[in-house]
Amino acid sequence: MTTALRPLSTGELLDRTFSLYRNHFGLFVGIFALPHLVVMAFQCVGVALQTSGNQIANIFITFVWSMGALFLTVIVSAASQAATVVAVSDVHLDRPSSVKDSFVRIKGHIVGVIGVSMLVGLGVAAGLLALIVPGVLFALMWSLAVPVKVLEDKGVTDAMSRSSDLTKGDRGRIFVIWLLFIVLSIGISLLIQVPVEMAAGVSSRGALARSAAGWQVASLAAAFVSQCLVGPLATIGFSLVYYDERVRKEAFDLQLMMTTIDAATLPNPTVQVGA
Repeated sequence: MTTALRPLSTGELLDRTFSLYRNHFGLFVGIFALPHLVVMAFQCVGVALQTSGNQIANIFITFVWSMGALFLTVIVSAASQAATVVAVSDVHLDRPSSVKDSFVRIKGHIVGVIGVSMLVGLGVAAGLLALIVPGVLFALMWSLAVPVKVLEDKGVTDAMSRSSDLTKGDRGRIFVIWLLFIVLSIGISLLIQVPVEMAAGVSSRGALARSAAGWQVASLAAAFVSQCLVGPLATIGFSLVYYDERVRKEAFDLQLMMTTIDAATLPNPTVQVGA
């Protein structure tokens, strides 16, 4: 095992996050991109169905397709997030990983991840409405709920409770990590999507170009590319935070070492890691 499991500083966690992302770029972008291609294809069909001169029909089509795209996004986001957690666990612990294997191993977890994400989202939204600060605290407390759900196979509320326990005492650095990923996401989105919007705005047809099918598809493609580039980073980062908190509070590094030693003495060693 080449990965030295030990408590990491905030800087080391971020360095490890970007190192894993860079060294396994195809793996993580592939996990995020493949399911989200389904959403983009669905959105493009909605654009193709729009007809010129029939505003009422276009409004109806846009509404129906937006709801369908939202439904698909919830599902594929849960699938890509869960598969990314599995892939991070494998590469961080020096085990082989692939896009196909990561998706195969999340069967049975997608509904639970959707439940966790929705419950966390509702809780954070309610907290933000209550003077903002409670929402931020809830977001920090439950930052590890998805890794817990996937790697420990906990129930929805148990995963949130476990996340709250693991993050206790370290929410300041989790806030810093969240802030960095949010700023990075906004920056990449502006860098890729704004030029498309600007190109539509200065086109010879002016405002009409913005609503033309070609520009709508171009906008969808730009959003897809920016999401694929930054989408995996937060999940990678908080999956690493999950392991770091377990090392700090539960001596997970020693548990893993003992499990590995015990497995090596068996005729057909099989090491189960993550729970």
